[in-house]
This record gives sequence, structure tokens and C-alpha cells, in this order.
Amino acid sequence: MELYNTILYEPLLNAVVFLYNILPGNDFGLAVIALTIIIRLIFFPLTVKTILSQRALSRINPQMKAIKDKFKNDVQAQSAAIMKLYKENNVNPLSGCLPLLIQLPILIALYQAFGAGFKPDNLGLIYNFITKPENINPISFGFLNITSRSVILAIITGAFQFIQLRQNQNLMQNNSDGVQKEMQALNKQMLYIFPVMIIIIGWNLPAGLLLYWVTTTLFSMGEQTYIRMRYKN
Repeated sequence: MELYNTILYEPLLNAVVFLYNILPGNDFGLAVIALTIIIRLIFFPLTVKTILSQRALSRINPQMKAIKDKFKNDVQAQSAAIMKLYKENNVNPLSGCLPLLIQLPILIALYQAFGAGFKPDNLGLIYNFITKPENINPISFGFLNITSRSVILAIITGAFQFIQLRQNQNLMQNNSDGVQKEMQALNKQMLYIFPVMIIIIGWNLPAGLLLYWVTTTLFSMGEQTYIRMRYKN
């Protein structure tokens, strides 16, 4: 737990306070948006690699299906052939899990920060070189309390997640092999289920965390558009 606080919770807490101090108007909402963009820019190279790997994985689906049909009675030979195919095409089948594995601890740390970290009693964790505000105003944009729940923001978060998932589906519709059709059927279900789950979960989350989530989703949509145009092949 101490290691988690040192390498993740405290740096994020201090980063938000630092941005709160230097941004005009001392608006915590702007600080959260700025922090989100900085985090996404840091991990942008990894995002590019992940999306390109997923694209390559989608392209080799017909070959994977052929391998499974050829070695349907020999699991060991099938696995060896698929691993060889991955290596030849520079594909990492687990690459899609990396962004989620990275985002999860960040979400947990921010949840802690918005839930308790910005109370005066907890500002002792602020680094010496960062000005410690006497009192942090949790009201952002003149109306949004980032430490309280926001039903409207939860619904907005779910709506943007729906739009992002629809964008992802449109990128995958060019593949029509059997494996891809099964994946498309699953994605179609998730298109409606996942946003509803986010709204239900977000119903009880601090608005600051939802603001981070919305900004991340919008940034991801922009990333995907840029990568699709920049890496057409």
C-alpha cells in the first residue's frame, strides 16, 4: 500500500493540486481536464502501438480461422501455428489489455483523491515544492462540485462511451470472416450494455472522476481518428 501511495496516489494528488494552482481561476475542473490530457499524451505511443497491433490482429483473422480448421484435432499444433502467425505479423494478442490495466489503478487513485484527498486534513501529502492551497474550492465551471455525485454527468459519460464504441465498431466492419462476425455480434451487445453499466456505476462516483472519464473518452476518439488517418496502411 505504501508503494502504491508513493508511485501513484501521491503523484496524481500533487499533479492535480499543482495544475489547480497554476491554471486561471483556480478551477478544479480545468485541472482535471489538463491532467487527463497530460496522462493521455504520456501514453500516446503505447496507444498507437496497441491500435496498430489490434488492426494487424484483425487482418490475420482469416488465416487464424484456416489454422483452426486445419489443426482442429491437434490443439498443440494449432497453438504453435497461431503463435508463429503472431510472430510473423508482429502481433501481440494481449496488447488490447494494456490500456485497461494502466487506466484502472489511475482511476482508483483519482477516486481516492476526489473522495478524501482534497480535504484540508489530507493536504499534508503535498510535496514541499508545490504551494499548498489554504482551501480548495470543489466547485468547477461555476456549478459542478467535483467531490459530489452528478447524475447528469454520469449520463453524459455513458453517452460518450456509446459514441466511442460505435466508432470502434465502424472501424471493424470491413472484416467479414466468420471469426470477425462473432466478434461483431459480441461488440453489438456491448455497444448498449457497457454504456448502461457506466451510467449505473457513475451514479455513485465523484463528479471529478466522471470528468476524467469523459475527457479520456473524448481524447480516445480523437486519437483513433488521428491514428486511422496517419497510419492508413
